[in-house]
Amino acid sequence: MKARAFDYVRVSTIDDALAACARASGDFCYLAGGQSVVPSLSLRLQAPQLVIDISRIKEMRGIALIDGALRIGALTRHAEMLISPEIARHAPLLRLAAPHIAHPAIRNKGTIGGSIALADPAAEFPAVVLALDAELEIAGPDGRRRAKADGFFKGIYETGLEPGEILTAIIVPQFGENDRCAFDELARRHGDYALVGCAIQGRFAGNDVEAIRIAFLSAGPTQKRARNAEVVITGHRLSPKTIADAQSALELDLDPTEDEQTTATMRLHLARVLLGRVLGQFSCDSPRGGGRA
Repeated sequence: MKARAFDYVRVSTIDDALAACARASGDFCYLAGGQSVVPSLSLRLQAPQLVIDISRIKEMRGIALIDGALRIGALTRHAEMLISPEIARHAPLLRLAAPHIAHPAIRNKGTIGGSIALADPAAEFPAVVLALDAELEIAGPDGRRRAKADGFFKGIYETGLEPGEILTAIIVPQFGENDRCAFDELARRHGDYALVGCAIQGRFAGNDVEAIRIAFLSAGPTQKRARNAEVVITGHRLSPKTIADAQSALELDLDPTEDEQTTATMRLHLARVLLGRVLGQFSCDSPRGGGRA
């Protein structure tokens, strides 16, 4: 199948993109890495009259530490998470998650901003930004604003972006000396959509949990914090009992959907298994992190 005919414009600045949006007489879409938009156009799941190519906007590229936080341009490609020294030092959870994303060809083209803006329930980076307590930098017809990742993901392919707005950057708090992080997921084959995935970042004093954020993917209609599990763990020593209590609390946190891959009951069971596996890494890892790179 081929895409329906559409007009195309390539822009070089955010203001130019917003101006093109304002001039659009019908439906339009933004194009960045194209790993989701192009298949959607080809399958005619989208049929915009105008495609605005934002892939050349320099302001939306680059990774830099600014005022104690890491600013990651929305056009930063998945593959850059694996080689960037700034990511490794200041946001290692992104580096741990990146190898789980599809295959090298897709990681070389896909962008972190595109993944977050699409909000596929099985995508890794939306869960990671929840665990990182990140902020999202957004530009739109009414100016620029920031939004917390918490509350940004509304449902399947639904976010807090208003019509015409562009996600321009992700702002991540700097990784602390006593922080630890881990990521893992369960899939039938490497590169397949995850049956369930889990991203965790926390602040520890030895084996005591001072603060922790736990986010799941593929465990419901959108990525979600496991807040009850977080409460069970916070302020306590990480032990087999506290891990088991956190696993039990997931029944209150997650509402898995049933699909052709697995039942909701099985998905909840897998989430508990995965949480135990990921938390188990923290009891013996160094303060700089856990998980699998």
